[in-house]
Amino acid sequence: HHDFLAALRAMAQPLRGVAHCFTGGQQELESYLELGLHIGVTGWICDERRGQHLQQLVSRIPRGRLLLETDGPWLLPRDLLPKPALRRNEPRFLPHIAATVARWRNESLEECAAHTSASARALFELPAGTTPPAATLG
Repeated sequence: HHDFLAALRAMAQPLRGVAHCFTGGQQELESYLELGLHIGVTGWICDERRGQHLQQLVSRIPRGRLLLETDGPWLLPRDLLPKPALRRNEPRFLPHIAATVARWRNESLEECAAHTSASARALFELPAGTTPPAATLG
């Protein structure tokens, strides 16, 4: 993390990008937010063993900076039932990740989907009214 952070700090600020597949701790989160990055949360948050720290941190990510990711085909949500036969993560599981994030942020699924979709549209400069491809609630 320290080498990565040093490289990021050497670039012009603020940064426009994503801390993809964020699984770090509070210090890393604060560092990436200070640099202007958005924070991408994946199915890691659904893992009752490895995702507990992220469950506690996700509420500290400001609206407008939180993105939801599948990281497909990796990081299939561990608590997803029934498990898909191929054990591949796909965009169709994004609503499951969104529901978990919403629960830990004390938001409704619809509220979480709306503000994370707006974050994606803003960051990736998608036209107004565009729904990011995997952002529908199914």
